[in-house]
Amino acid sequence: MYYGNIKPYDIADGPGVRVSLFVSGCRHHCKGCFNAETWDFHYGRPYTKETEEEIVSLLSPSYIQGFTLLGGEPFEPENQRELVHLLRRVRETFPGKNIWCYTGYTYEELQADPGRSPLLEYIDVLVDGRFVQALYSPYLEFRGSSNQRIISLKGPDNSLSFNI
Repeated sequence: MYYGNIKPYDIADGPGVRVSLFVSGCRHHCKGCFNAETWDFHYGRPYTKETEEEIVSLLSPSYIQGFTLLGGEPFEPENQRELVHLLRRVRETFPGKNIWCYTGYTYEELQADPGRSPLLEYIDVLVDGRFVQALYSPYLEFRGSSNQRIISLKGPDNSLSFNI
């Protein structure tokens, strides 16, 4: 797996101050994508054990509210093994921090695909759906186009809640 960037202090991709990992590789190729360079599965740097240690270290301060996973596409099969391991470690090491993930797949598509769904176990909030340039609005909080949903996967009663 490769990654394009690690943002140690991200305030745009979820609430509070967060650490964000932009993975490489995406087959959606949404027109108007803000991060098209990450479509290439070999863009950026190889993800290594040192990368994981850097992320864990960056998450350590108490003012960091959580971790955000973006891309590229985190749910591409080529990214699954490393990301399941990383999110499991983040969840175990920092149980009080939340995990957000952005994907071009819909929640329903992910649930229907057993190869992609294991990541969902570790995610608190999923921002789903392909970016649609015709539905873009700069006024949408934490999403780029109005078709995208903010889905709480870990609600207080373990039920889904949608913020559309």
